[in-house]
Amino acid sequence: MTAYVVLFRGVGGATQLPTVRLRAALTEAGFEGVATYINSGNAVLRSARPHRETVDQIARICADRFGFAKAIYAVSRDDWVRLIRNNPFGVAPGCGKFLHAAWLAATPQKQAVEALEALAVNGDAFAVVGDVAYLSTPLGFSSSKLAERFDRLIGVPNTARNWNTVLKLMELADRLD
Repeated sequence: MTAYVVLFRGVGGATQLPTVRLRAALTEAGFEGVATYINSGNAVLRSARPHRETVDQIARICADRFGFAKAIYAVSRDDWVRLIRNNPFGVAPGCGKFLHAAWLAATPQKQAVEALEALAVNGDAFAVVGDVAYLSTPLGFSSSKLAERFDRLIGVPNTARNWNTVLKLMELADRLD
């Protein structure tokens, strides 16, 4: 059994995944230890299926039961540990909402990374480490040009979570082992 952190891209606003019904549907499908965290597209679960089958099954459930057809990322617990360990910026207590980690579906082109690094001004910082882009925006995510342009400029599918959520999902994934 592999423990996964499951990230649903684009949940929030008009696009919702009802967490109680989602947990029930995933459990009925044979996933174990299913838990969700806040209503913005985060879950953890254990699966005996290979990675691709796990993602495909979750996607079918979401499409059939909830009309949700956006990207879904299943990140193994081990990869989630690496995501946390590889954070190049650290986080001061209480500042978890100013650091974001974006799981990348592919390696971005060098020009995309350089363009985003150039937007890291006024204390902002940006780095890509492995499958993750880290955005540090100490003056606030909503006031950052780096954050504003990240999704458009990175050039690869991705989904981001603030550091508070990253750590909470780790805590939930740890409970699966």
